[in-house]
Amino acid sequence: MMAEKKEFFKGRKPVTFLDLFAGAGGISEGFLQAYTHDKFYKFILASDINENCELTHTVRYNHQFGLDTKFLTEDIMSPTFIPHLLEKLDGQQIDVVTGGPSCQSFSLSGRRKRFDKRDNLFLHYLNVIRKLRPKYFVMENVKGLLTKDKGKFKDAILREIRSIIDDTNIPAFVLYLSNTLDKTASPFVRTCILTKVKIEVSDDNEAVLERDNYFAALDTQFKSITRKIDYRLSKSDINIATIRHGLHLLRHTDERYAISAAIINEKTNADIDNDLFVDGFNSFLTLIDDYTIINTILSAIDTFSGFDNSSKEISEFREMIKLYAYTLDETFDIIRTYSKANDSEDELNSHLDAIRLYRVAHPIVVHSANYGVPQNRERVLFIGCRKDQELIADVPSTIEDDEKVTVYEAIHDLDFIGNGSIEINYGKRRVIEECEPLIRRREVEGKLSQSDDARTFAEWSRIGRFSHRFNFSCEPFYVRSFEDLNNNLFCEEPSLYNHQTSSQSEEVKQRLSVIARHGSYDAECKQELSELGLDSNKRNYTVLNPKGQSPTVVTMPDDFIHYAAHRAMTVREMARLQSFDDSFVFQGKRQTGGNKRKSEIPQYSLVGNAVPPLMARAIANTILRHIK
Repeated sequence: MMAEKKEFFKGRKPVTFLDLFAGAGGISEGFLQAYTHDKFYKFILASDINENCELTHTVRYNHQFGLDTKFLTEDIMSPTFIPHLLEKLDGQQIDVVTGGPSCQSFSLSGRRKRFDKRDNLFLHYLNVIRKLRPKYFVMENVKGLLTKDKGKFKDAILREIRSIIDDTNIPAFVLYLSNTLDKTASPFVRTCILTKVKIEVSDDNEAVLERDNYFAALDTQFKSITRKIDYRLSKSDINIATIRHGLHLLRHTDERYAISAAIINEKTNADIDNDLFVDGFNSFLTLIDDYTIINTILSAIDTFSGFDNSSKEISEFREMIKLYAYTLDETFDIIRTYSKANDSEDELNSHLDAIRLYRVAHPIVVHSANYGVPQNRERVLFIGCRKDQELIADVPSTIEDDEKVTVYEAIHDLDFIGNGSIEINYGKRRVIEECEPLIRRREVEGKLSQSDDARTFAEWSRIGRFSHRFNFSCEPFYVRSFEDLNNNLFCEEPSLYNHQTSSQSEEVKQRLSVIARHGSYDAECKQELSELGLDSNKRNYTVLNPKGQSPTVVTMPDDFIHYAAHRAMTVREMARLQSFDDSFVFQGKRQTGGNKRKSEIPQYSLVGNAVPPLMARAIANTILRHIK
């Protein structure tokens, strides 16, 4: 087994972490590489919905590394996820939680899907944060998230983070709030605001009781209002019926949520999108959404001619209906108006500082090439800092602009494989003289260096980036399934894994050669392909530039064309562009077609969806330098 070096631990304290939405393990790799003079990371648990992710993790961390890291294979949206997570943690405190909730429904690449169940994965991720209360958490996602819905999605995430509260300071806040509202609000508004806060901060059972109290207050106000209008209208007018029935609908939150969840799940599983079904599904989901119900009620109030809409009673009724759908953070904004009226805003700020458990300086945009990764991949990070920890506002680059790793430096030594081949040993590479100066010696994190310990990027990939902490005594190995792993049906002979090319026809080879000669899949290139009878239905091909960084690594191997070999990339080459060590073996099937990619998660998907380990290492080291 792989053994940790005892001398590495001397003078260093462990910082525990778990990795949600772990995928192949890019974040896990980076965090295990990271360390400071007095701290290192202890990997407690990883989780993902897919078994091949678990297989890849088990082989890497339990067999190769000899760690006792656990894995939870379950959908984070499952009602049993948190209980099962807590069971596996068995009381262990977690210092750092990482995770990138699936971004497919709001990625800039491809169509965005309304009401895709993955849109709300971040809420389930934050529920785990609420339960574990780590010192730091990292939520990673596509940069497009910042502009989704004109920035509203980003604002919603920040509000949800600010709504994670410290229970111990709630009694003092509620007392302050009660006293403030006594002096500045009507009894109806006072009841609604206090009850709304209790709904947000209570456990599930108590929150249900408080919700009943909230709607009891709304019902009482509604009866008071309708007593002042003609009795026959109050029983027959469509607007009055809409208000009455809308309040009933709004009250049935759990029932509506269960219906929505079931429909969204079925819509996602059946791949309902860009068809004649989608508008109907989306219309119904919109119809039973909190905001639609509330807006319909408010419209009915405005339309009904029997109300004096200028009255305080109607105005407060409207505002308290809207309040129901607010986050806790938005509720604080409402409370602020009453604090100002009571001249106690400073006291409110003091209470909010005490009850808000996490702070986020701002969303941090990181670029993988700034951390020694040979790839232009931008991501956004929300780094939540518990209030007793230092705020993190940046993840400093580990290299200068002129030190960025090029595609040639990253994968030149793998350029010896032919068409339809599997290579299990490093071979004699192709040399491109004009690119040879790009091969430069570096420190492990990418900074150029001429020290005896310096290596090229390719050399670091081959020898690995863990020698400071681990001794390899278990060679890397590959298995197709857990059944093969349990039956010891694996091979430890090869020195190189995941380096395999598909057998391409002469037509495909000729097409890729033409595209490579043009350097891009532009109109002129497509014209020549058409004239040669080599048209393709694919929307995109990218010829890699050996002298620059690759575009964002994707899950489709034939989207990229090798700069010299004029073929699709191998899993190992893609992994190099992500900064995975060669000793990291991607398990399971190399590639699957169509919808099977969603359930089987083949090697190309594991690679393409991963966080680059060297970027994760920089994030991890930043946290280690700040954590108390």
